[in-house]
Amino acid sequence: MTDKSNPRLGILLMILVSFIFALQDGISRHLASSYHVITVVTLRFWFFALVTVIWSASRAGGLRRVARSAHPALQITRGTLLIVEIWVTVIAFVKLGLIAAHSIFAVYPLLVAALAGPILGEYVGWRRGVAILVGLFGVLVILRPGLQVFDPAAIYPLAGALMFAVYALLTRRVAWEDDADTTFFYTGVVGALFSTLVVPFFWTPIAGADWFWMATLCVSAVAGHFLLIKVYEFAEASVVQPFAYFQLVFVGILGIALFGERPDGFTMLGAGLILAAGLYTLLRQKKLGIQPPESEAAAAVGD
Repeated sequence: MTDKSNPRLGILLMILVSFIFALQDGISRHLASSYHVITVVTLRFWFFALVTVIWSASRAGGLRRVARSAHPALQITRGTLLIVEIWVTVIAFVKLGLIAAHSIFAVYPLLVAALAGPILGEYVGWRRGVAILVGLFGVLVILRPGLQVFDPAAIYPLAGALMFAVYALLTRRVAWEDDADTTFFYTGVVGALFSTLVVPFFWTPIAGADWFWMATLCVSAVAGHFLLIKVYEFAEASVVQPFAYFQLVFVGILGIALFGERPDGFTMLGAGLILAAGLYTLLRQKKLGIQPPESEAAAAVGD
């Protein structure tokens, strides 16, 4: 925490960030409906990587210092995992819709808590264990197996949530030795490099009119991450992180208003159970004094 501490401003900025990333997801769905998802995400990451390199070069010690990691293999692994997770999640937006995909994806904080034991040795108590089970039950309510034909597209947000949970845990692990600048650098550069290797096989040219939306997507992604940096200048991650759930609210508004989505009662009930369990887990971690690194908390908003 810095001498700029202002939790109220931090909370307001987090809500704004949640709106920006919801808008980003809506644009991603729009573009990925017409162009291959890997093309859309690659263009976004090229811009993100450019900004990341410029930012890193401006930091103390420059690129040489920022690129020096105590765990380069883990940093490369998490950067690759993130770009694949984004591909999968954007596919979920197209195939399942923003609201249903986000409702299922919202289980990722519970997966982080569940996997923290075997991956980092940070085992949860029985209270958070029950919350995890409630959240997973919420996913079953949304999917309601046995009551209808299971939609195979539901695999996408579930897979995305699992990959993002592992990514978050790897982010926590590298944060033990690497600072946030280094982690931020690898996030942008590794994702862009890996996507560049893959995109020639899936490239679809962007039509002239859609370059406006592509540019908006790129700028919104960078703006969101910049504002996240400001968020953590004003407030601790444990204070502002619950307000990241506003993203699901904004996604719901965009899904209904722009894409004609109509979530049914099961989806709303399941999402409510997942959100309640996630918020309880966050509050319980705060009570126990478990503070996620800022780099992990930031990543948890901006996929």
